[in-house]
Amino acid sequence: MAYFLLKSEPDAWSWQQQQKVKLDPWTGVRNHQAANFMKAMRLGDTAFFYHSNIGKEIVGIVEVVREAYPDPTDETGKFVCVNVAAKESLARPVTLAEIKLNKKLQEMHLIRQSRLSVMPVTDAQWREIIRISNTK
Repeated sequence: MAYFLLKSEPDAWSWQQQQKVKLDPWTGVRNHQAANFMKAMRLGDTAFFYHSNIGKEIVGIVEVVREAYPDPTDETGKFVCVNVAAKESLARPVTLAEIKLNKKLQEMHLIRQSRLSVMPVTDAQWREIIRISNTK
């Protein structure tokens, strides 16, 4: 199983909305590197749900329930989407500020390639985020 992080602006699509619909196609990604990361996603892989711009925090976990297929919102036919289902909220949100201060997370794409909307997360990074969420 692989881990990822998906970014969404909460005023466009929030964790609360994701939880209500349960299952949703993750459309609108127009960066080739981010799209390639989506192509690497497999059924059962999990991803952090990150609120970008407003909040700047990891708030939940989703599961990939359909692998990459053509994004119906892309008129060029070049990009893909995946379907994800809400799995669970984190015990508490983990902020970008906390991530930046944590030496174990300095290599995260979230810090090093902050403009990507879809990115892989290593096993060690995943465990550290969960640990942080379960503290305080």
